[in-house]
Amino acid sequence: MAPETMTRPEAEKNAAAATMQQLREAYADAPEVGRAGLETIIGDLAGRVTAPLRTTSAGRAGLRLGKVSELTIIVDLAPGGAKRLRTLLDALGGNFSAAEKVGTLHDMRFVFLENDTKMLFCTAYDGDFDAYIDDFATKIPAEMDVVFCNVEGWPGIRNPGIKDWIVKNQFTADGWYVAIPNQTVADGRRAEKVVKAVDEFLDSVG
Repeated sequence: MAPETMTRPEAEKNAAAATMQQLREAYADAPEVGRAGLETIIGDLAGRVTAPLRTTSAGRAGLRLGKVSELTIIVDLAPGGAKRLRTLLDALGGNFSAAEKVGTLHDMRFVFLENDTKMLFCTAYDGDFDAYIDDFATKIPAEMDVVFCNVEGWPGIRNPGIKDWIVKNQFTADGWYVAIPNQTVADGRRAEKVVKAVDEFLDSVG
């Protein structure tokens, strides 16, 4: 059947088959445990490669899946930076709760690497990159500068070149998973309130 007369389901099936063949070829020299694992899940993978929800760009850098985007940076720590930042995070019990003020932030992680000379910083957030960084600059500027002054070259969150600095140090994920990609932080908080209200009502009549 010529491609121009192929139905959409047929085209998707052919595309999936071609992708599965590429995977088998890519894994031809993988350890046996990997090749066996691939054959076990190959049918499931064939259905997933044509799934309607796929990652797109979050803007300047990073991936977006549904309404949620990711940001990952790896930066050099300034002399004494790891000690200062650890002291701050320990004082907060490891919970940088000031980030709640941003309003679009799902999670945030700080990880010290390479004997405290580098830091991995990751977040997941709602919307696009530029608006997200603007939120940090307007809602928690002092907190961001207290954290990131410990990083080499930090220009300050209100510096006009801050977004360029972030992108320079940012690594876009090659793969990413979001359990509820179309639920924003605001959606999640509303759902929590509804569940709490329902639980309280059921307790009152139970």
